[in-house]
Amino acid sequence: MEFTEIELLEAKRQIDSTLHKLVETVKTLEGKEKPDRYKSQITLAKRRIDAFWIAVALIERELESLK
Repeated sequence: MEFTEIELLEAKRQIDSTLHKLVETVKTLEGKEKPDRYKSQITLAKRRIDAFWIAVALIERELESLK
């Protein structure tokens, strides 16, 4: 499937925004009085962060190939 540069840039912008929110969520949950209560939420958020970083890298690779 082919994507335009504009579509890729917008997708990256949206992912970057979500990544920022997820990172802040992890910081907040880890900073709670009893962070062990939130272990599953923290793990899920960290896994999503990793997945989004992969997506960003792939989008950036695709953008480079368009140049």
